[in-house]
Amino acid sequence: MAATEVSSVVSDFIGFLNASPTAFHAVDEAKKRLQKIGYEQVLEREDWKLEAGKRYLFTRNHSTIVAFAIGKKFIAGNGFHIVGAHTDSPCLKLKPVSEVKKAGYLEVGVQTYGGGLWHTWFDRDLTVAGRVMIREEKGGSVSYSHRLVRIEEPIMRIPTLAIHLDRGVNDGFKVNTQSHLLPVLATSIKAELNKEVAENGLADKTMNESRHHALLLQMIANKLGCQPDQICDFELQACDTQPSIVAGAAKEFVFSGRLDNLCMSFCSLKGLIDATSFESDLENESGVRMVALFDHEEVGSNSAQGAGSPAMLDALSRITNSFTSDSKMLTKAIQRSFLVSADMAHALHPNYMDKHEENHQPKLHGGLVIKHNANQRYATNAVTSFIFREIAIKHNLPIQEFVVRNDMPCGSTVGPILASGVGIRTVDVGAPQLSMHSIREMCAVDDVKHSYEHFKAFFQEFSQLDTNITVDG
Repeated sequence: MAATEVSSVVSDFIGFLNASPTAFHAVDEAKKRLQKIGYEQVLEREDWKLEAGKRYLFTRNHSTIVAFAIGKKFIAGNGFHIVGAHTDSPCLKLKPVSEVKKAGYLEVGVQTYGGGLWHTWFDRDLTVAGRVMIREEKGGSVSYSHRLVRIEEPIMRIPTLAIHLDRGVNDGFKVNTQSHLLPVLATSIKAELNKEVAENGLADKTMNESRHHALLLQMIANKLGCQPDQICDFELQACDTQPSIVAGAAKEFVFSGRLDNLCMSFCSLKGLIDATSFESDLENESGVRMVALFDHEEVGSNSAQGAGSPAMLDALSRITNSFTSDSKMLTKAIQRSFLVSADMAHALHPNYMDKHEENHQPKLHGGLVIKHNANQRYATNAVTSFIFREIAIKHNLPIQEFVVRNDMPCGSTVGPILASGVGIRTVDVGAPQLSMHSIREMCAVDDVKHSYEHFKAFFQEFSQLDTNITVDG
C-alpha cells in the first residue's frame, strides 16, 4: 500500500473518531458510511425480504449496528464470516438527577461506566454528548423521537486539588469516584445572572428542570433547536473536547480517546465496505460477510443490545430463514461460520516491561495481535488462530501473539460470549495500543492500516480457505 493510501485510511479513521464521541454517534456514523455505498436498512420489528447479492444493515437501540452483504452464490446453510467489535468505551455518564449544588458551584452528577483510568479525567476540557428524547407536536398529535446531541465547546471540568492542600498526592493519587469526580459546570452567581436566559421556555417547572441544571438543559435545547420543556429524557456522557490527531515526532501515532474500541470498529467497517462496494465483489461469494458492532462490552455485554443478547443469533437466524423454511439449516450455517472478535490489545510499555510475559510482547507497528488464554477468557484455539494467521502470511501482513502473565488476571472480550452463546468458531484479535481506558489513548498509524487490510482480506478469502480445512470430518 502506498504512503498516500496509508494516510487516506488513517485520515478517514481520524474523521470517524472525531464524529463519534459516544456509542450512539459511532453507530450513526457507521450507518451513514454504509448507506452511502448502497446498504439498505432493515428494521428488526418488521419482516425482512432479503436477496442474494444485496447488502443490508440494522441497528438496535441506535448503539449497536449489524451490517451484512449476502453473496450471490449464497444458499441457506452456508456460513457467515463475521468481524465483531464494540462501540462503547469507559466514560462518565450523567446521573438521572444530575443537578448538584455545592459551595457556590453548579456541578454535574455523573456515574462511572466501565473500568476507566479515572485520574486521567481530571483537568480536561469536557463537554457532553449523547441522545435525547424529544416531544414534538404537529397538527394536534404528539410524537416522540430520539435525537443525537453534542455540544462542541468545553463547558465543564473536573479540577484537581492543589498540591499545597494534599502534600502526599504524589505518593499515590486515589480517586473517590463519588465525591471527587464531579465536573464543575458554572458558579451559582453566574448561573443566577443567566437564569432569565436559561429559563426561556420553562414557564412551568418541568420534571427535567428539577433533575438537571436549567443552564445545561438550555444549552442542549439550543443545540437541538427545541425548547427545554420538549426534552423528555436523555442519556448523556462527559466527553473530552480535544480532537483525535496523528502525532509523534515521526507522525507515527494516533492520539485519541476511545481507541478501545473504535479503532477495531472502524477497521472492520472499512474492511467490509471496501470488500463489498461493487456488485462484482459478491459475484463468487457463497457466504455472508458481516460486521457486528455491539454496545455495553465494557460492562459485561449483558443488555438487549450487548453481545450477550440474542442480537447475533437473531441476525443469523433471520438471514438463513429468508432463504429456507428448514429450521435445521441454521445449525448447519453456524458450524460453517467464523467470527473474528476484534478488541484492542496491550502493547508492550517501555516503562513497565515487567507487566508482559517474556515471549509475548506485542509492539506498536507489529500488526494485529492474536490473543490466547487457556482458561477461555479469549476464544482463540489452534484452528482459528491458524486461519487468521494464514491470511496474514498470504498478504505479507505482520501478526503478533499475546498471552497474559500467569500471575496476572486476564481481561475478556465479546469473543467467548458469542462463541459460547452462538456456538461459532472464534479467534480473538486486536491492534496493539498504550494507555488503554485512559481518556487519551495512543496506537500506531501502521496498525490501523494493517488491521484494515487484514479484515478486508478475511472477508474476501475466508470462503475459499475454509473449504481446505478439516477438523471434525
